[in-house]
Amino acid sequence: MALHPVVEQVTNRIIKRSRPSRAAYLAHLEAARVQGVQRGSLSCTNLAHGFAAFPANDKLKLKEYKKPSVAIVSSYNDMLSAHQPFEYFPQVIKEAVREVDAVAQFAGGVPAMCDGVTQGQPGMELSLFSRDTIAMATAVAMSHNMFDSALYLGICDKIVPGLLIGALHFGHIPGIFVPGGPMTSGISNKEKAAVRQRYAKGEATREELLENESASYHGAGTCTFYGTANSNQMLMEMMGLHMPGAAFITPGTPLRDALTRAASQQAVAISQQGGQYMPIGHIVDEKSIVNAIVALHATGGSTNHTLHLIAIARAAGIVVDWNDFDELSKVVPSLTRIYPNGEADVNHFQAAGGPGFVIRELLDAGLAHEDVNTILGRGLRAHCKEPFLGEDGKVVFRDVPEKSGDEAVLRPASNPFANNGGMVLVQGNLGRAVMKISAVKPDYHLIEAPAITFDSQEDFMVRYKAGELNRDFVAVIRFQGPRANGMPELHALTPALSNLQDAGFKVAMVTDGRMSGASGKVPAAIHVSPEILAGGPLGLVRDGDIIRVDAANGSLEALVADEVWASRSMATADLSKSHIGMGRELFAMFRSNSSPAEEGASTFPLPSPIPTTVPLHEGMHPEEGMPGSDEDFLFRTQK
Repeated sequence: MALHPVVEQVTNRIIKRSRPSRAAYLAHLEAARVQGVQRGSLSCTNLAHGFAAFPANDKLKLKEYKKPSVAIVSSYNDMLSAHQPFEYFPQVIKEAVREVDAVAQFAGGVPAMCDGVTQGQPGMELSLFSRDTIAMATAVAMSHNMFDSALYLGICDKIVPGLLIGALHFGHIPGIFVPGGPMTSGISNKEKAAVRQRYAKGEATREELLENESASYHGAGTCTFYGTANSNQMLMEMMGLHMPGAAFITPGTPLRDALTRAASQQAVAISQQGGQYMPIGHIVDEKSIVNAIVALHATGGSTNHTLHLIAIARAAGIVVDWNDFDELSKVVPSLTRIYPNGEADVNHFQAAGGPGFVIRELLDAGLAHEDVNTILGRGLRAHCKEPFLGEDGKVVFRDVPEKSGDEAVLRPASNPFANNGGMVLVQGNLGRAVMKISAVKPDYHLIEAPAITFDSQEDFMVRYKAGELNRDFVAVIRFQGPRANGMPELHALTPALSNLQDAGFKVAMVTDGRMSGASGKVPAAIHVSPEILAGGPLGLVRDGDIIRVDAANGSLEALVADEVWASRSMATADLSKSHIGMGRELFAMFRSNSSPAEEGASTFPLPSPIPTTVPLHEGMHPEEGMPGSDEDFLFRTQK
């Protein structure tokens, strides 16, 4: 199937837009690469420190300067259900790597916080910037220059993006992402949501709510709804950074361990010493980023990735914006119905065909690039697979089934749930924002109602509980951007807004904050950019202004006369309570230096050219590609 013209057009535009920064990134990558083992550049004193506590046999391999060393970078902690299984992964990895005559070292840990624990709490204001903290912690782990390949253990919201951003700053080193898998299914998502709404009305007790939540989040593994954590896993599959089908195999099972062993040994194979050298900086390129956006739309993934994918791309010198997301969403069909866009959870999705089915359908429909690098080599088709446990206890990969196991959950591209990806860009005199409409009924795609402004979600809830919001209105939640208070998620508002909608009121939300993958049936224009502290017009809105939120036509407008709009002064708010306590004072540098939401809300700059000239490789001619370019890499590896 020929590539869809819109996919091709968007890809070419990204390539052209990114040319200077991508070239700079690849030059950095090539300059960092050394022939032989990475630790070969260390002095004897450096090296002695690097393996002083290592077992004797492993130490001998490191002394030889021949055997590859694999870094383990892990986000393990036992508070996060998704990350608790990583406790025993290092031992599995070390044993698997020894089987192929290499060694593995635990290079370092990265922090991992749970948005489910911090929702509505002060700690949520650290959440987004924990991504950049994780990227820096990854860099610290990899900075010892001991490693020829790496395994990155992470699964949840900011953790995988942070690990990948950090890994891309060591783009010359091959890397594989190793997930832990989802917890087994608990109570239905519909039942869970119903009790939450009853609690918001005061019709359920706190004890009932806690019992309900505990029946949903009940064991080891990631939450089973399709939020940011599981969107991460789908995107790692689509970008070829997982072993095929690794995303949604539950923890503590023989197949989960077999996949971890397979990833460990593949990390050795793609090191320079393994003979199949595939650096992560050559896997994540313009085409793979487009593939990730396509998969996000096809599966109704988290809106957080309109931030994270942009930040990831920029780490590799690739410039993506919301126009790219919007144009791709218009042509990518919706192939899944997973909560909050449906009733099923990710275990049901996996049973129906899983990521491999989605990848195959997108490739066959010409909606994704097949000619990309992955951890298995060249070509995404190798990832249209499903893992099984072989008789010898090792993983075997089989083609995904031709037909979906349940078309209420997963459909082919020829019979989608919708002909678009359910994510739209809205813009106007209030700025630019993202809307996820895959779970919003068409009747609510256009809301025109008076504004009520709030400077926090707590302010909203006080007025909601007092019965002051029983009317048509657009909630304008201001001062929630990255520079203001770290851009927290505002999930505490979802049950209340849902109740108001169910009561027959026309309601919508406009905010410079986040709603992530759990945004549901209430229309919400989120990530409004620029935010007020960057001069954004959201600060000009006054109570009573008629606000139009129009997903169908991509409009986000305050219906205010131009002369009135121009005469207004910017709203102000006392943000000091969001800057002190719960460690928030330590994150002042992130708030001060954050880029706009449409640039990933990141504190890291795009790669810039290095002043030194990288020499041509011996036997290579200039017309065969500049050193460090993707063409040069393919030329050398194919040689």
